[in-house]
Amino acid sequence: MGPDDATAIAAQLMSAFASRTGLNPASENQQRYLWTDAFAVCNFLELCERTGDELYRRWAADLIEQVHHLLGRYRGDDVRQGWISGLDEQTGRQHPTKGGLRIGKPLSERGPGEPIDERMEWERDGQYFHYLTKWMHALCRAAFKIGEPAYVVQAIELGAAAFNGFVHRSASGDVVGIYWKMSTDLSRPLTLAMGLHDALDGLITFREVQHVSWKMRPKIEASDLASAVESLWQLCRNRDWTTDDPLGIGGLLFDACRLSLLTGGHAEQELLQQLTNASGKGLRSFLASRALTRPPRQRLAFRELGLAIGLKAVPVMIDRTHGTSNPYQSLADEIVNAWLPLARTPDELWHTHRDINDVMLATALIPETFLSIDERIP
Repeated sequence: MGPDDATAIAAQLMSAFASRTGLNPASENQQRYLWTDAFAVCNFLELCERTGDELYRRWAADLIEQVHHLLGRYRGDDVRQGWISGLDEQTGRQHPTKGGLRIGKPLSERGPGEPIDERMEWERDGQYFHYLTKWMHALCRAAFKIGEPAYVVQAIELGAAAFNGFVHRSASGDVVGIYWKMSTDLSRPLTLAMGLHDALDGLITFREVQHVSWKMRPKIEASDLASAVESLWQLCRNRDWTTDDPLGIGGLLFDACRLSLLTGGHAEQELLQQLTNASGKGLRSFLASRALTRPPRQRLAFRELGLAIGLKAVPVMIDRTHGTSNPYQSLADEIVNAWLPLARTPDELWHTHRDINDVMLATALIPETFLSIDERIP
């Protein structure tokens, strides 16, 4: 598949997504989901870069506004109303991320006295730390591509809300963990577990925000994130990042790619080596399971596409670290080509998760904006 073909397919997928979710034309029935929308912002910006069509840049800006207006507020079926930050209407519009952002799940969050149902919790709203970091990344990419320093400010404020809301402290006040899921108002954890890579995602994303803030010089600095970065460094020490989950491996490669693009010292180089070792070990384990040979109905497209996106970052890291070989170079294309026919047909399996499948397939086809932290991948 040539670059022009990839661009054309991604454009079709993203145009359908914009229409289906109430982005273009804008509708009252907007369907916003933070994870998917973070990838979508990057895709629209990349399409603008490739085609020169300013429509895609406008869609990226409109999508950011919709996400902030919907997911920065309480749900329509919540007794609480307004901005989840508690700010008044006018101030909330100026600082839409200061209270964090909702996930966008179909069901309302679990009530304070309601027993946990692990199956239903996947469908309940609230806030996820790793979704907030993805949105911070999207805001940083938009700040460069659209030339809007306000997005950097929003990323800084979102980072502060995420860190202050999600960290788990000991009795002495030390940060000992990050809750995986919090209530919409960040007042209570909805699960006590910590995501395997949440501290890592936070560390690298906060470093990215500091990098972009230094380059764009918004009206407020990212100095507020310095103490958070130090705490996250402590959480990342002596950790085993290995996973055989394809989406998790892809996330490790994405984090390693960004880390390789940030100017760092010995500690960051050591962490980068740990991430590449862990992703290689996890990938070998995943391939040994022969999961990619199973029937599509026993697999999840967006998880494998997450791996494909991460694999597209490997050449960047090889170039930055002066490596010589990439034994998995063709695997990303194999994953994309395996799922592409289902995206083009009314397949029930694909359509069950159509928005996230379509958007992440588009990212795997045109990944450059998503995988960079500056104007373009060097």
